[in-house]
Amino acid sequence: MIHPTDRVAQIAVRAELTPQEAADAESRLEALGLLRRSPSGGWVAISPESAADDLLAPVEQEILQRRITMAATRARLHALSGDYLEARSMRSAKSSIEIIEGIDSIRAVIDDLARTCVSSLDAMVPGGGQDEDAIRAATPLDLETLARGVKIRTLFQHSARRHWPTTQYATRITAAGAEVRTTGLLPSRMLVYDKGSAVLPLDPEHTAAGVALIRDPAVLSFLRRLFEHYWERGLDFSEEEDSGPAPTGVEREVLALMAVGKKNEAIAHQLGMSPRSVSRIVAGLMERLGADSRFQAGVRAAMNGWLS
Repeated sequence: MIHPTDRVAQIAVRAELTPQEAADAESRLEALGLLRRSPSGGWVAISPESAADDLLAPVEQEILQRRITMAATRARLHALSGDYLEARSMRSAKSSIEIIEGIDSIRAVIDDLARTCVSSLDAMVPGGGQDEDAIRAATPLDLETLARGVKIRTLFQHSARRHWPTTQYATRITAAGAEVRTTGLLPSRMLVYDKGSAVLPLDPEHTAAGVALIRDPAVLSFLRRLFEHYWERGLDFSEEEDSGPAPTGVEREVLALMAVGKKNEAIAHQLGMSPRSVSRIVAGLMERLGADSRFQAGVRAAMNGWLS
C-alpha cells in the first residue's frame, strides 16, 4: 500500500469512492488475507500468493487428512477380501442351492457374480420389452463384463423386438461383442455364470421377491441344456423375422397359446404385450386361416402343420 496509515475517508477521496464503498472494499481485502493490520497502525499489504497459502492451508490440511483416512479404510477393506472369498467358498460348499430374498440382496449377489465372472454369461429373459430402469442398470455392468473378455449370450422373446429401449440395449451390447437372439416362449428368467452358478427367480411372476442361487452340478447341467435348446432355435436379433404365409415369431407364440385355450388377456400377460396387439394378431391369424372361431383356427392351424 502506498498510504498504509490513511483512514477510510482519505482512501475514499483518493479512490473516488464513497466512505461506505471504501470500508466494504477494505473488509473484503482483509477477509481474503490481502490486508493485515500493522502493530504500528494502518495496514500491511500481503501478496496474493502468501494470502492464498494462509487462507487455504487449513483446507489443504483437512483434505490431506481425509485422503489418509480414505487410504487407510480402503486398505482395511481390501485386507478383508481373502476372508470374504473364503467365506463365500465355504457357503458354496455347504449349500448347492441358496435362497436370497430382498431386492437389495438380489442386486448385490448379481453384481458380485457379474464382476467375478471370467468366461461366460448366458441370460434368458422372458416377456416382452424390459423395464427401462433395469436396462439402465444392466448396460454398464454388461459392457464392463464384455470388456474383460467374458462371452455374453442373451435370449429374448420375439416380442422384445417391438420395444425400442430393449432394441437399443441389444444393439449396444451386440456392438460390444455380445450375442443376442430371440425365440418363442421362454419358461423363466435365468442367468448362468461361468457354467458354475445359476440364478433363477423363486416366482417367475414376481422376480424381485427372491431368487435361488444354484451351484448343484446336476441342476446346472439341466439348465445349461435348457438354454442351449432355446438358443439353437433362436433368431439373431439383427435378422428380420420371416414374413411367409406360415406364422413366425410372435404370431407363432400367440397361435400356440390360442391352441391351448388361452384368452387374449392371458396371452398378452405371458408374452409381455398389450391386449390390443394380441387381439390384432389373433384377428390376422383367423383371417389368414379363414376361421370363424378360435377352435376352428386351431384345427386348421394343426392341419397346416403350424403347431408342430
